Amino acid sequence: MPRRYFGTDGVRGVVGEDLTADLVERLGRAATLWSGRGRIFVGRDTRASGVELEEALARGIASAGGNAVVAGVLPTPAVALLTLDLGCVITASHNPPEYNGVKFFDRDGQKLTDEQEEEIEALLDEAPTGGGDIDEVGVATDSYLEHVLERFGSDLAGLRVGVDCANGAYSGLAPKAFEQLGASVTTIGNDPDGSNINVACGATDLRALQELVKRERLELGVAFDGDGDRMLAVDANGGIVDGDQIVALLALHLQVSSVSVTPMTNLGFHELMSQHGIETHVTDEVGDRYVLESIRATGGKLGGEQSGHIIYLDGHVTGDGLVAALLLCRALEGRALADAAAVMSRHPQVKENVRVRSKTLPASLLAEVARHNQELGGRGRVLVRASGTEPVVRVLAEARDAAEAASLCASIAGLVRRELG
Repeated sequence: MPRRYFGTDGVRGVVGEDLTADLVERLGRAATLWSGRGRIFVGRDTRASGVELEEALARGIASAGGNAVVAGVLPTPAVALLTLDLGCVITASHNPPEYNGVKFFDRDGQKLTDEQEEEIEALLDEAPTGGGDIDEVGVATDSYLEHVLERFGSDLAGLRVGVDCANGAYSGLAPKAFEQLGASVTTIGNDPDGSNINVACGATDLRALQELVKRERLELGVAFDGDGDRMLAVDANGGIVDGDQIVALLALHLQVSSVSVTPMTNLGFHELMSQHGIETHVTDEVGDRYVLESIRATGGKLGGEQSGHIIYLDGHVTGDGLVAALLLCRALEGRALADAAAVMSRHPQVKENVRVRSKTLPASLLAEVARHNQELGGRGRVLVRASGTEPVVRVLAEARDAAEAASLCASIAGLVRRELG
């Protein structure tokens, strides 16, 4: 049975339209029944809608005989680490403030599979049984921070770093982590008001961080998304260091034998890994949970996405923006970020998100993409995929020449617009 509500990363939508308190309550009830009516750990990001939806989820959990352990604002990776019989976070991650969503983690802190999500959806119409309860906890943030600093921290004395918290779940928390490790911290995106999460800040919009780093002459900047499972960086010149480069730096520093990445990953990354004898595994689908599945299936420890999902499973269970930032600082070993990142050459990539009425890709479009890829013969590529979280089709063109990449992207995006727009 195909999933109706779950996408590539949980259930997500515009609050009051695609995502309602009633649906979230039903999800809480269904997930509780599916997991055996145990204890379910609940966190949320800083969206104004989060309070109402958190209450709805907790009601649903209790209505099915479960125990909702409600922790309030907490980054998604913290929920994964602190999960009980099930973990749940109310968040729409990098999406704008009008969105929200629900992500689940099993008792081991792993994201649910497609099949498990289908099983939860099959229970959405089950009637309440009652018998559950709701508890609130207030020390979850401290427990998470202690684990992260102990396991992944290093001496950052003297490091001048800009931290953009995206007005999200890392507000207050990430700057504190850097300060406790001795860094000199300048912070932006650190004043959430419920309506400014991911707005002109964070990993989805690095302009404010770039300006801050250059203006204050900082050594680097790091930016998270609203729920903290993404991280991107900015060097001292304001240059963006993306997830491909960060994973590459960590792979060399940590001396891993393999990495897992997605089809979006730059060809320059693959060339660098090949030069160093590091095996690269590419997922079929785009999304951090598919990277996670690949890492576990291949016995690896490291993987990630260009968008900033960085996953290191030695001492963790999922991707974590703060952990990625701390590991990146450690991997610099005294070098400037721009110098360290230069180890990987990036092939020109041009992307476009095309808003569409339907996300079903027609055979004629796929045939045209296949024709272009055959003509490119490995010196570039075209990738077209439907977003799992928004009504858009994403087009990526990559070539050794920037003009060719731009031309390819424009051509395919125009075809998508004609076919599906």
